[in-house]
Amino acid sequence: MYSKNDICINPPMGWNSYDYYDTTVTEDDLKRNADYMADNLLQYGYEYIVADIQWSDCNAGTDREHYQYIPFSHFEIDEYGRQLPAVNRFPSAKDNSGFKHIADYIHKKGLKFGIHIMRGIPRIAAHNHLPIKGTDTTADKIANPYSISRWNPDMYGVRSDIYGGQEYYDSIFRLYADWGVDLVKVDDICNTNMYPYDPYSGKAEIEMIYNAIKNCGRPMVLSLSPGPALIEHASHMRKYANMWRITDDFWDNWELLKAMFERCDVWQRQVSAGCFPDCDMIPIGKIGKAFNALRTSNFSYDEERLLMSLWCIFRSPLILGGELNELTKEETDIITNEHILYMNTSCHGACQIFRDDNECAWITFDNNSASFFVALFNLSDTIQVVTVSPDELALYLRDEGITLSESFNLFDCWESKTLGNIDSSGSIFATLNPHSASVLRINL
Repeated sequence: MYSKNDICINPPMGWNSYDYYDTTVTEDDLKRNADYMADNLLQYGYEYIVADIQWSDCNAGTDREHYQYIPFSHFEIDEYGRQLPAVNRFPSAKDNSGFKHIADYIHKKGLKFGIHIMRGIPRIAAHNHLPIKGTDTTADKIANPYSISRWNPDMYGVRSDIYGGQEYYDSIFRLYADWGVDLVKVDDICNTNMYPYDPYSGKAEIEMIYNAIKNCGRPMVLSLSPGPALIEHASHMRKYANMWRITDDFWDNWELLKAMFERCDVWQRQVSAGCFPDCDMIPIGKIGKAFNALRTSNFSYDEERLLMSLWCIFRSPLILGGELNELTKEETDIITNEHILYMNTSCHGACQIFRDDNECAWITFDNNSASFFVALFNLSDTIQVVTVSPDELALYLRDEGITLSESFNLFDCWESKTLGNIDSSGSIFATLNPHSASVLRINL
């Protein structure tokens, strides 16, 4: 029996093409990043290679000065209105073979393959009354012209209250299953911000997509974008999706990073096997090439470590956004620190202990021992001593049935060194640079 929670017990880890390539990723780009991941990152758990938006548009990125998404552009679609990869960018997709050759290439390296789609059905399919595969109805009958994206001109929503709607989604996901797709990121669905009075108007389409994955015969991770996700709909997302964005597009900006502490606080109780609130892609390394803004991430070394500390203790999906082949040793060390990644894969019960405008602390618990981790964050622009007292820890430890011994051992996860034993009556603290973090493992 299909169970979405069995598909990803831990948060998905991998790479997405958007932060570097925007709408312009090609077959060679995907393969080159897959080669790098297999050789350098797979051993740390990174395994997904995801082709982001506009892969069916042969002209994508050719008029970036005026448009991110070209209005009335040419889509590659089949006779049933299903998008196909643009052959000029993905040569192996010739003869309607889709992404199968690329997926096979990625799978042979021990990796997994994902794609991005927009919610709905291509408008061109509706305008031309194309048939829905396996039915006697047509795209114009199931398309909802009153359900569109605020920022992308390609699609109409799909009606769930009429014959053909579910069948359309079934047809595209069977196609993706034939290609060998392992993850589908669906956009304009987590927060349909065209409609501020009804920002979760894609709810019925989430359910149709969930059913289409069940019906297609291949397990796939379902990722919902963009955010911010609505906490009042958390139970619905937990039931039908594997990951959902808790923020709008996240970039290399300190104010956006600082704001993630509040978002993680709101969503901390919704994390469980198969259900992962998503802090968005990690803009570390070289990004922005196709935005005409190629740069090394604006995050400092300390901010990058702070980001990874929060993403991992919160247990967000870890989806890298920078071009992998451009990573420096320093950046690679940050994203592959095994002590930090351990929190993401092997801990539970993460909670924010306290937070104000200057500092924050989180705690999480080891699945395999009585050890726990405390992350200390300096959110201010000056050096701070961030401290957690035994009394502040006591509530969280009691819920886990943990009692502090007379003394315990501290291990610094970022510096990979033991700090020695401290008395259980003492506080845990760190002197931190601005916008930096310390993660301590407490071994009882």
